[in-house]
Amino acid sequence: MSTTLSSIDSALFEPPPEAVDFYVESLKLLQESEIPFLLSGTYALSCFTGITRPTKDLDVFCKPSDAPRILAFFQERGYKIEVEDVRWIGKVWKEEHFFDVIFNISSASIPITDEWFAVAYDAEVYGTNVRVTPPTQFILSKLFLQTRYRYDAADVVHTILIKHDEIDWKWLLSNMELYWEVLLINILNFRFVYPTERDLIPRWLYEELLTRLKNQDAMPAASIKICRGRLISPTDYVVDVTEWGFADVVGKGVDEKHEPHH
Repeated sequence: MSTTLSSIDSALFEPPPEAVDFYVESLKLLQESEIPFLLSGTYALSCFTGITRPTKDLDVFCKPSDAPRILAFFQERGYKIEVEDVRWIGKVWKEEHFFDVIFNISSASIPITDEWFAVAYDAEVYGTNVRVTPPTQFILSKLFLQTRYRYDAADVVHTILIKHDEIDWKWLLSNMELYWEVLLINILNFRFVYPTERDLIPRWLYEELLTRLKNQDAMPAASIKICRGRLISPTDYVVDVTEWGFADVVGKGVDEKHEPHH
């Protein structure tokens, strides 16, 4: 399946004028590399919903095995590259401008795989025809962004509202198997925001998630105190694992002087 989306008026994203040439050049080079990639973030949101907002970079998604290839491709052409975190992200720089090379959902360890490329959504961005992250995978990439300063639930509910018929709910549930409560939170949020549109989400999914909740509540509490908060906000729950005695499940950004208490 291939879906052609409207071309994007890139000026609506208000990128710094000096950055536009970098974006144009970067997308052309990415296409030239013939390494599979997906454009995500604000540009994908605009393709699906028409919503635009200022943005300062590009989010390029690829498979973990392709991230070093993309970085090397740009390094060979004189760009500065950075492996910001070997678990999920690298960057390509030209002076003060950059784009992200993302190959994993940072906190949850859900890698970008061939399945992300199975359905093609094409759009023209900065004069280059690129593939955009499909709606299902776009939602998955947003589910864990719940920090004090960035909460992407609005992107999730808006995408569900507009693209519900194109979302592979079974695939989404399968990929959220270990984190089904996060999926339930976002679905309930959609119901709250759009009470008259609740049936846009399949009834079987509500029933499955609520059954899991009921079954879990019938179990005794685990013997190890766990804080999973850093899956959704690596910074806002540091105190829980450094001072309050909860075991961590992320291992990202904790001051090495403070060991989690078990």
